[in-house]
Amino acid sequence: MGYLLAACAIALCALVAWRWQVERERILVPPDPADAAAVALAVIGDSDSHSYQDIYTFPIASPMRGGAFRQGSLQWTEVLDRLRGKNLDLGPWGMYGYRRILARAGRVLGAAPRSPRKRDFRYNFAITGAGCDDLLDSPQAQVRQLLALMEGEPARWHDGIVVIRMGVNSFGGGEALEALARDAATSSALQTIAGCVAALDRSVALLHARQPGLRIVLVGIFNNADWPPNLDRWQSPAALANIQAGLDAFDAPLRKMADADRRIAFFDDRAWFAGHWGSRDSAGLPAYRDLQLPGLRVSNTSGDESHHAVLEDGHAGTAWNACWAQSLVALLNARFDARIAPITDAEIVALVGAGATGAAGPADPP
Repeated sequence: MGYLLAACAIALCALVAWRWQVERERILVPPDPADAAAVALAVIGDSDSHSYQDIYTFPIASPMRGGAFRQGSLQWTEVLDRLRGKNLDLGPWGMYGYRRILARAGRVLGAAPRSPRKRDFRYNFAITGAGCDDLLDSPQAQVRQLLALMEGEPARWHDGIVVIRMGVNSFGGGEALEALARDAATSSALQTIAGCVAALDRSVALLHARQPGLRIVLVGIFNNADWPPNLDRWQSPAALANIQAGLDAFDAPLRKMADADRRIAFFDDRAWFAGHWGSRDSAGLPAYRDLQLPGLRVSNTSGDESHHAVLEDGHAGTAWNACWAQSLVALLNARFDARIAPITDAEIVALVGAGATGAAGPADPP
């Protein structure tokens, strides 16, 4: 009996806290100050899209997301906001989502509260560690959370854009790549890949059912054989070819979806990386070139300083993310006639230079 009373008390406290949090956020979320002409841009994804300046998830004192250069280390979403925020509206910066216990209480009541809690742009649903199950089926199903947001402001999204960048945590890690390297045709990773493709297909269908005019960018999978911590692995042409063939099982259906629907664009992440840093040689050994911009040279190495492509914690550095944002804008213009001013190399160099001095971090709103 005592346990039952304790459980009821906990549930009641969670319910009260959740309702209080709902009312509090309803008051504190500011109106969107973006230019009225800016197109709403939502993001679905994992740590490849979760803003680095989220000091709630990544406290300032932690060595993550840039270490000593944390304030100036930027995710591609943060780059877009600084360089093209007048064209692409990621929503106001602030605290969004509920702690998991409060979210569970809300779901008991039949609501679909946003979870987990983080400090980010309102339209950025990406969460570190997310996988394909987090598109539609997990407690923090990002696409369903986005659909709920769209339902509340439909006019904002009738010609909006959604970038979906998901998959690496489901089948792009070392264990999955090792299985693909041995035999791509029989790897158990192929079943996971097929599940991811199916989840993406369902996600696109649901989004278009809610907003037929919505433009969607499907980002292909990055090959983590090109990730600096993995450069001493899979040093044979056969293993690398098997990995590429396995990853093609993900990219090919996404490309086909884009070919069949002008509202969908495919971003080839592997081709993008090769175009900027190159690849391994014919023997499977690292043969990467440096990315060179006026006054800036970036190597495919790890470290928090600006001349490294990848941060010490393994995530893309500011130069990588700025170049990625540059290519995304080019894709939006080419595929959707978005008419956004191209991001220039000079802008990238200036942004990376500001970050090297710790000057590029956002001013956190009160």
